Amino acid sequence: MARRGWRDLDESDVRVRPGRRNSRPRSKLRPEHADADQAMVVAVDRGRWTCALDSDPGRLVVAMRARELGRTPVVVGDTVGLVGDTSGRPDTLARIVRVGERRSVLRRTADDNDPYERVVVANAERLVIVASLADPPPRTGLIDRCLVAAYAGGLVPLLCLTKSDLASPADMLSSYSALPLPVLVTRMDHPHEQLREALGGRVCALVGHSGVGKSTLVNELVPEAERAVGEVSGVGKGRHTSTSAVALPLPDGGWVVDTPGIRSFGLAHVTPDDLTAAFPGFAEAAEECPPNCGHLGGAEDPECNLDTYVAEGGSAEQLGSLRRLLRSRAGRDEQ
Repeated sequence: MARRGWRDLDESDVRVRPGRRNSRPRSKLRPEHADADQAMVVAVDRGRWTCALDSDPGRLVVAMRARELGRTPVVVGDTVGLVGDTSGRPDTLARIVRVGERRSVLRRTADDNDPYERVVVANAERLVIVASLADPPPRTGLIDRCLVAAYAGGLVPLLCLTKSDLASPADMLSSYSALPLPVLVTRMDHPHEQLREALGGRVCALVGHSGVGKSTLVNELVPEAERAVGEVSGVGKGRHTSTSAVALPLPDGGWVVDTPGIRSFGLAHVTPDDLTAAFPGFAEAAEECPPNCGHLGGAEDPECNLDTYVAEGGSAEQLGSLRRLLRSRAGRDEQ
């Protein structure tokens, strides 16, 4: 019998290896989880997310990220969908299967040359920038940078000046008078009723240097804050939560997100147009600027249209404050 060449082969010559018993090809379809419980992330600790259910905010549920989410980032303030054991009992674990669209984002980078941005808090309505008037003295450079991050991320900033019993707030109030920035002045020996009213019913994040009195404010706003932080740390993996953001429920509704003390606030992710977009009049004027305009004016941006806008009746004081923030964003004139 003559040997057959490869051109003479047909399907009968193919040896088919039998498949595994009862095996089926993996489907790419994933369940919709329409019955998932809605919740807000209140703490993150090394692969575990502590969430408060919308239906029962007092019940804390520890969850892991579902495999289908991959490496989708989940941060404090995110709205998520939970399935599995959502009882909140000790040693139980739910799964995060869905992350809602973010309405606002507070971002920072390690420094102005770091290309990797880190989301600190999601969906906060207000950013409360806490600065002390003395011990330590106020650093306007950091305040300016926090303002840039707030405007660029869609948060409404509020400046809280503490320790007014040690120094006058007059100079600080004058420095920010041209900006649409509410300012609250507090002292440690008086109740903080105005701040409580400003935060009530909202999700608000607090940022500030170590030692400015941020923890004191949090403990007064949330009388059980120390106990709540301990509980959140316990249901995670035991790391002290002062090294990361944690959301605490306000007695009259709303949440205050306590962030760790910061030394620097990198703004590598913010562009000049991101900042001017927060100022309606200047935002429209900036559209007439040449490409890549930094909106700083003078020798750096001689064709900046913001100067024309001011010459036609815009606020020179507000432009001065805006350009101070732009210089701060670029790492100049920082204190």
